[in-house]
Amino acid sequence: MDIKSKIQNLKKEYGDLQNELLLPETVSNLKRLKEIGLRLKQLEPVVDLCDKFSAAEKDFAEAESILASNPDKNLERLAKDQLAASKEKIEQLTEQLKIELLPKDINDEKNCIVELRAGVGGEEAALFASDLGRMYMKWAENHNWKIEILNKSDAEAGGVKELIFKISGEGVYGKMKYESGVHRVQRIPITEAQGRIHTSTATVAVLPEIEEFDFKIEEKDLRIDVYRSSGAGGQSVNTADSAVRITHIPTGIVVT
Repeated sequence: MDIKSKIQNLKKEYGDLQNELLLPETVSNLKRLKEIGLRLKQLEPVVDLCDKFSAAEKDFAEAESILASNPDKNLERLAKDQLAASKEKIEQLTEQLKIELLPKDINDEKNCIVELRAGVGGEEAALFASDLGRMYMKWAENHNWKIEILNKSDAEAGGVKELIFKISGEGVYGKMKYESGVHRVQRIPITEAQGRIHTSTATVAVLPEIEEFDFKIEEKDLRIDVYRSSGAGGQSVNTADSAVRITHIPTGIVVT
């Protein structure tokens, strides 16, 4: 599909969503209302580029038409200037649109969970993990994102063995997801008395926040087994059916 066809499809989608936003059944459906609002927000900058692209093409066509009509020298000069400027603008907008029209990750607009863990390097690795955590939190604050610490395990020297926190805001996961992986630092630790350089690592996992949803487990999908407990216990522990195992047949998940 060429770029002009994609522009037409995007404009149609944008217009259809705006019309759907006015429907009474949409106004009463908060979930759908949120989905449309989010999609419109994603499309707005792209549609703006599309409008500029169409305007530049129109200017280019007008300049070509003027030059084809054998104008006087002054008008010819103006038309040539407009033709050159429009051509340059079309080329610039085409490159921008190629980037904007690339398929987007459906999770990019979601909040994210960041998991930091100290790796190789002992106490220095824990200090490095702590530094990374402060860096991410400061960066999030600069973007006016909300931070919520979910779990923290401190190390003896002041760093962290593990730090898990949630970042909430617009397009958080799309901006943070590339931080996942093993991070390495080479420096003289504050715990090093002889001034030697140490290499330490920390692992970073960035996960999109999963939306809550309701689901129903059918009774026919469950297998319930009742059996006798084993091991030490009170009276009748090995003589009565006192243990239950439930298996969800489609997934194989077992709960005892």
